[in-house]
Amino acid sequence: MRRTLRTLWEEPRSPGAPTRVWRDWALIACLIPTALLEGIFRPDVIWRPAAIVFAVVLTFPLLWRRTHPLVVVAVVFGPLVALNIATLIGWADASVGLYTMVFVVLLPYALLRWGSGREVALGLVIVLLAYGLAIAGNFTGLGDAIGGFVFLMSPALLGASVRYWTAAQVRVIDAVRLNEREQLARELHDTVAHHVSAMVIRAQAGRVTAAGRPEAALEALLVVEEEGSRTLAEMRDMVGALRDHHDAPLGPQRGVADLEQLSRDDEQPRVVVQLTGELDDLRPSVSAAIYRIAQESVTNARRHARHATQITVQVAGGETDVRLAICDDGEEISMTQAPMGYGVVGMTERAALLGGTLEAGPGTERGWLVRGVLPREGRAR
Repeated sequence: MRRTLRTLWEEPRSPGAPTRVWRDWALIACLIPTALLEGIFRPDVIWRPAAIVFAVVLTFPLLWRRTHPLVVVAVVFGPLVALNIATLIGWADASVGLYTMVFVVLLPYALLRWGSGREVALGLVIVLLAYGLAIAGNFTGLGDAIGGFVFLMSPALLGASVRYWTAAQVRVIDAVRLNEREQLARELHDTVAHHVSAMVIRAQAGRVTAAGRPEAALEALLVVEEEGSRTLAEMRDMVGALRDHHDAPLGPQRGVADLEQLSRDDEQPRVVVQLTGELDDLRPSVSAAIYRIAQESVTNARRHARHATQITVQVAGGETDVRLAICDDGEEISMTQAPMGYGVVGMTERAALLGGTLEAGPGTERGWLVRGVLPREGRAR
């Protein structure tokens, strides 16, 4: 239990907290007139000038509730604690404040969603203190007290849930990226192993024939030099790749030459492969990446494209890069209907590792379109 509490206490802030978005300004623009109108026209307001000032002034800290959750909780709930104490000791006959102050329920959500462990603990103490004083100063029954507590803390529970779900999504995406890097490392391992094996064989042959045919030794050295250069180039592409404890599969890696196999099965929708330009002298890592991206895109289209009859795979080799596009003729779809999946994350990561780019989204007319550009030399970023 002590270790668990210490872990929660030392939990860092949730990353990626936005500073201010247009919805924050819209919220402020809505709350201020509402507070003024309520303060002016509501007949039973206690300490009317103070209540109006509190309600208006305390709306502005909401703009910093994500980036400074504990500070904002202290700034907003601190005056509420003072008002509740005034009510409790009899300075006021009833609770001081406007109904507009209900916006304070946004703060427990922001606290649990973005705050660190320390900020969450200290902030909840402030929130519960303010609530306890409010109930003590204006107790109307156990049911109302429990209902108010649930109403105040439900946003906190929602914030914690969103935080956990977001963290889980990040972990899954990181796992997908790591798996893609691992797969790329395996492919590069096989390629390098092939080159090194060729170097060893040629070196052995040159040593055996050196006595009778000196020119064979020179030829072997030239081959070793060429294979060594290719091996070093492929090794430079191994960026941040990790391996697990399983043995890498042995066998030739599929590449551009294997794309035609995607169109030879009987599964629907049918696949049409179009290869143009110079595609013979690609780096093995680039060729394998093109095949993997095309294969993943075809698989996604067959799973998700509604009423599609054809998937087109286009690969065009240029002087410095290779361009590929995979599209289907399924129903028109929007980004909200088909959010980015983990397959797209993996393809994007693979393209980025080789110095390329990849985009996925709705097609210009119908279906889904995946478009990528990879440099022929497969340089790493």
